[in-house]
Amino acid sequence: MPSDTPLLQVRDLHTTFPLRSALLRRTVGHVQAVAGVSFEIPAGGTLGLVGESGSGKSTVARTIIGLEKSQSGSILFEGEELTSLPPARMRQVRRHLQMIFQDPYASLNPRATVEQIITEAWEIHPDVVPRDRFKPEVRELLERVGLNPDHAARYPHQFSGGQRQRIGIARALALRPKLVICDEAVSALDVSVQAQVLNLLADLRSELGLAYLFIAHDLSVVRHISDQVAVMYLGRIVETASQQELFAEPIHPYSQALLSAVPDPLPWARPPRTPILIGGDVPSPADPPSGCRFRTRCWKAQDVCAAEDPALELRLGLHPAACHFAERRTDLVAR
Repeated sequence: MPSDTPLLQVRDLHTTFPLRSALLRRTVGHVQAVAGVSFEIPAGGTLGLVGESGSGKSTVARTIIGLEKSQSGSILFEGEELTSLPPARMRQVRRHLQMIFQDPYASLNPRATVEQIITEAWEIHPDVVPRDRFKPEVRELLERVGLNPDHAARYPHQFSGGQRQRIGIARALALRPKLVICDEAVSALDVSVQAQVLNLLADLRSELGLAYLFIAHDLSVVRHISDQVAVMYLGRIVETASQQELFAEPIHPYSQALLSAVPDPLPWARPPRTPILIGGDVPSPADPPSGCRFRTRCWKAQDVCAAEDPALELRLGLHPAACHFAERRTDLVAR
């Protein structure tokens, strides 16, 4: 579904959380969970957002959907600013923005049947599906995501992990959204089940023209489904490129370290790779390092890295990266 205007535009997004003293009950600092994140997703496109735990990926997703409030920045959905929408209008817009959560058991109501879980969305938005069409629409959704329509009366605990995630996908599709945010949607599943769910998501994108914000820490998963990839570290995007470009020539040290850790499916057929090991611990987002946030763990760091925060801009004529010493590497991922 090509369009000149991106479906979603995030510009200089900041989301912080207060740190409160348990004794004095007052704010003593702030956690900078998201610090100046910007990206775009076109209609029908998929952006993979990757990074280790604590990098702020899920906070970005929750801020877009309205579960967290941003301190500054802009979130435009179909050209409409979401951060300043009144609640009534946000409720109307939110039906086009749906989310698939990481834990398919915790995100489903254990006391509700599959049919009740799916039809709850239609109760809130009665203009989507008329009540007399609830049962046939539920059956059609379950069939679309690869579940037996006759199991609509079952409860979540009666399904496997992969089946529960398919229920979560069916619930997300119930309101016929334009953008689906997948927050670590396959990380809790077995590898074989991951492949099934990823193939399902890819098929749904083709059939329904969906756009995805796909959040993951597994780069092999992101490679399978994404058109564009953005790499996050400690609340900021440090590199962004097309999926083919990032995996062929990563230029930020952090991206290179992540890609060097991707297992080679045919290790006996290629020369062994030397993994890039990152030393030290992840700094606290409540007190991030000056300058480049990755410098405390980077083997290329110099004095300028502490003094100047590198801008996310085009480097080496390839793609944007936030590094003073960006360098091409073509030996990190198996072809």
